Amino acid sequence: MNFLAHIYLSGNNESITIGNFIADGIRGKKYKNYPKDLQIGILLHREIDTFTDAHPIVRQSTKRLHKNYSHYSGVIVDILYDHFLAKNWHKYSETPLDIYVEKFYKSLEDNFQILPERTKKMMPFMIADNWLLNYAKIEGIQRVLDGMNRRTQNRSKMNKATTELNTYYSEFENEFTLFFDELILFSNNKRIELTIKLNNQP
Repeated sequence: MNFLAHIYLSGNNESITIGNFIADGIRGKKYKNYPKDLQIGILLHREIDTFTDAHPIVRQSTKRLHKNYSHYSGVIVDILYDHFLAKNWHKYSETPLDIYVEKFYKSLEDNFQILPERTKKMMPFMIADNWLLNYAKIEGIQRVLDGMNRRTQNRSKMNKATTELNTYYSEFENEFTLFFDELILFSNNKRIELTIKLNNQP
């Protein structure tokens, strides 16, 4: 899953949310260098990714892209699913998306010192261009895919994936909806499990 989904699936604990958000920049056992709640968020992120990558509905989505984008298909589906989460946000949260993301950006700023360098460099661009809110628009997804394609030196051709998004829009949306209901349940249970496990460790 991409940024918005990981943030949402963290629940209401600010530190778990930050941990989940920064997890891609924390390798191996380095998560143990962080406070317990951040550790929970980092490990939750990894569990969400493992569950997502192995899920048959997600594989159905990636299969639709594989011919044109090969191993980048999973990354593209993560981004497309964030689009459907943002677009249908009212189904998942009582807090309007613009207010929700502003609160998250404020949380990033308040916790800036503990962010890994990778996140510190990315954060100003994320906030300035309001990535999370703009996921709700296909134009916003296009900008994300353009940026991802540039980072692969144009090898991935990910910038063209909005073509498939428009062509198979209802199929992708239905797959997201079915999968995300399962992912919410999985994440809630895993967050409780990790909280109990880590808080019982010395």
